Amino acid sequence: MTTGIFGGAFDPPHMGHVALAREAKRRFGLDRLVVLVAENPEHKQVDTPAEDRLALARAAFPGDDVRLDEHPRTVDMLRAADWEDPLLLVGADQLADFRHWREPDAVLDMARVAVATRPGLGLEELSNALNELGRPDRIELFPIEPWPVASRELRNRVARGEPIDGLVAEAVAEEIARRGLYRGM
Repeated sequence: MTTGIFGGAFDPPHMGHVALAREAKRRFGLDRLVVLVAENPEHKQVDTPAEDRLALARAAFPGDDVRLDEHPRTVDMLRAADWEDPLLLVGADQLADFRHWREPDAVLDMARVAVATRPGLGLEELSNALNELGRPDRIELFPIEPWPVASRELRNRVARGEPIDGLVAEAVAEEIARRGLYRGM
């Protein structure tokens, strides 16, 4: 039984995140998808409270196991639980930076990594990243349809009063409005 693990700040989760999860389920025949909302991500500043981001992620990924991840680093999260055949789902930009993660080889010892590729990061950059890792055999690339959206732009759109229709799931847009998120930026 393969468990897909998709972590992030999800501030907010957008259709690119949903597309990545959907394609990973299809491509790898995942038995289960666990979406981990980083409580305090080590790699970026997040101002939106974790409980709000958790609610948004639950709206974006209905039917999946969505939970809060109190571990600031992936290696700690993997060590803390007994995952069944874990497959980490990441974007190509994260693979390019993977060698700078805490204990990247330990991560690869504990889990396989599925990397969603999209235009903008060339194969040369990805090949260089793979060659710098001790276990490139534990990484598999898979293409996804690109979505021209980033969470930062979505927060800015909401703050400016612009629509986000089609860029986030309808349930996410409703939850953002209900909670009054991103308006005071």
